[in-house]
Amino acid sequence: MMIGFIGTGVMGSRMVKRLLDNGYEVQVYNRTKEKAQQLRKLGASVAETISDLANDSDIICTCLSMPDDVVQIYTSLDGILEHARPGTLCVDFTSVGADTSKTIFAQAGKKGIQYLDAPVSGGPEGAEAGTLTIMVGGEKQAFTTVSAVLNILGENITYLGPSGSGSIAKLINQYLVAVHSLAASEAMVTGAAYGLDSEQLYHVLKVSYGDSRILRRHMEEYVLDRQFEPGGAVKYVHKDVRLANQLFEKAGLEQFTGQMAEQAFATAVQQGLKDLDMSAVIQPLEVKCEVIVKKDLK
Repeated sequence: MMIGFIGTGVMGSRMVKRLLDNGYEVQVYNRTKEKAQQLRKLGASVAETISDLANDSDIICTCLSMPDDVVQIYTSLDGILEHARPGTLCVDFTSVGADTSKTIFAQAGKKGIQYLDAPVSGGPEGAEAGTLTIMVGGEKQAFTTVSAVLNILGENITYLGPSGSGSIAKLINQYLVAVHSLAASEAMVTGAAYGLDSEQLYHVLKVSYGDSRILRRHMEEYVLDRQFEPGGAVKYVHKDVRLANQLFEKAGLEQFTGQMAEQAFATAVQQGLKDLDMSAVIQPLEVKCEVIVKKDLK
């Protein structure tokens, strides 16, 4: 069985390595050719075009940056749906809106191609360790067929229902990520503005009801050490919370905290922070309050 994998960036490259390490034959494609070369050294073959990969693969996985990338890769004349064989099973790990997933699912079905939306959570470290959470929407039979592959990549794998269900669940998750990121940033900046030691405040909060996984992640891995090399970049969280807010509006909500989070991430993007880790959403708040949240090195 040949697995084709399109998108070998921070997440995709680690997922491909997991598949190779577990004995799968993998062919990869990436627009930036250099990103695929290291995987060639590990045993993957490298396709010259998407159409070549699509024609040669039994399962096609995609892990891309933006919804427009997904639409292009799947539906263009030189894309997956035009060149994959009937019976091919496609799995998209990208965070996109439910409408995008449903549209591609319908177009794939007309070609006799199976399609699952299966966005992931867990970051590069989860991709490397095979401990990702994978949220799946689509036909149950297709999910059953590809479960062995998903089990190599993830630890918490849930089939949620029809096409789009995985994408909806992921956007709800990303909504919480964005809102918690903003709340944690506001709290820590306010503490610094009132003269509290940032490290002490963090240790108090993490053993109180104000604790959260995002608070711990941001403070321990990024903010207190002023290290913002990305795990998940600001620009991607901004994209995700924008899509999530559209989802919440369609559900009937009018005012909700995600709107504030979207604006905060938009501000971070506008201030040139888009490629830094999502925790960098704290930096515009620090500038506004004229403080820096960091360890006291005295």
